[in-house]
Amino acid sequence: MVVKYHNKERIASFLKRYGMLLILIALMILMSLLTPTFLTSSNLLNIIRQMSVVGIVAIGVTMIIITTGIDLSSGSVIALVSVVVASMAHPGSFPLAVIILAGLGVGVLTGIINGTIIAKGKIAPFIVTLGMMTAARGVAMLYSDGRPIGNLSDSFKFIGQGSLFGIPVPIIIFFLIAVVSYLILNKTKFGKYVYAIGGNEQAAVIAGINVAKYKIMIYGYAGLLSGIAGIILTSRIASGQPTAGNMYELDAIAAAVIGGTSLAGGIGTIGGAVIGALIIGVMNNGLDLVNVSSYWQQILKGIIITLAVLIDSKKNKKK
Repeated sequence: MVVKYHNKERIASFLKRYGMLLILIALMILMSLLTPTFLTSSNLLNIIRQMSVVGIVAIGVTMIIITTGIDLSSGSVIALVSVVVASMAHPGSFPLAVIILAGLGVGVLTGIINGTIIAKGKIAPFIVTLGMMTAARGVAMLYSDGRPIGNLSDSFKFIGQGSLFGIPVPIIIFFLIAVVSYLILNKTKFGKYVYAIGGNEQAAVIAGINVAKYKIMIYGYAGLLSGIAGIILTSRIASGQPTAGNMYELDAIAAAVIGGTSLAGGIGTIGGAVIGALIIGVMNNGLDLVNVSSYWQQILKGIIITLAVLIDSKKNKKK
C-alpha cells in the first residue's frame, strides 16, 4: 500500500510539473497526423515566429497574475507603440536605437501608470487596465488619425522579418526574454517578492516588503515587454497599425493560465507561459492547415481557457 501511494505521488508530481508539456507534444502529434505539412521545419519556425509576440506579452502577464493582478491593456499598448515607432522609422528619419528606445519608453510608461494607480490608488487591476486599454487605443487612433503608417526603413523591418543563422529574429528575441525573465523570477530578490505578494500580500507587508513599489515595477516590466512586442509586430507587418494587437491581451492571459499560472495568485512559471503560448500557436496553425473555420477556433480556445481555469479552481479548493 505504501509503495502504491508513493507511486501515485510520483505520477501526480510528474504530471503537475510536465503535464502541459505532454499536452503540447500530444497536440503536435495529433496535428502531424491530420496534415503532413505540420511537422516541416519551416512550419514549426512559422508557429514560433507568429506566437513570439503573444508569448512575450504572456511572460509579463504571468508575473502580474502571480501577484493576483491582471492586465487587459497590453493589446492596446502594442497598438500605441506600433504607431509611435512607425512614425519614426521612415528611411533617413531617426537612428534605429532611438526608435527602439521610444517604443520601449511608451510601453514602460503605460505599465508604470497602471502600476501606480493600482498600488497607490488601491483600485482593482481589472478596472485600471480596462481604462488603459480604452485610453491607449484611443491615443493610438488619435496619433495616427486612424490610418496605417507605412514606408518603414529596411533596418527597422529586419527586427520582425530578418534572420540570424537561419533563425528568425523574433524567435531569438522571444527566447532571450524568456531566459532573462526566468532568471529574474527565480534567481533574484525581485522574483521572490513577486511570489510573496501573490501568496499573501498582507504577510508581505508585515515582512517589510514595499508592495506598492514592487507592483509598480512588475507592471512596468510587463509594459516593457508589451513595448518589445509592439516593435516586433510593427516590423513584421511593415506598418504601424492603430488596430494592431487586437485581442492579444486575451491570448496572453490564456497562454499564462493554460501554462499553469493561478488566477488566485502565488503560482506561475515563465516556462509555463511559453508552453501555453506554443499550445495556442500549434492549435491555431494546425486548425488552419486542416481548414477549420476561425469561428470554431475561437470556440475551441474558449473551451480550453475555461477548462484551464476550472482545473485551477479545483486545485485551489483541494488546498
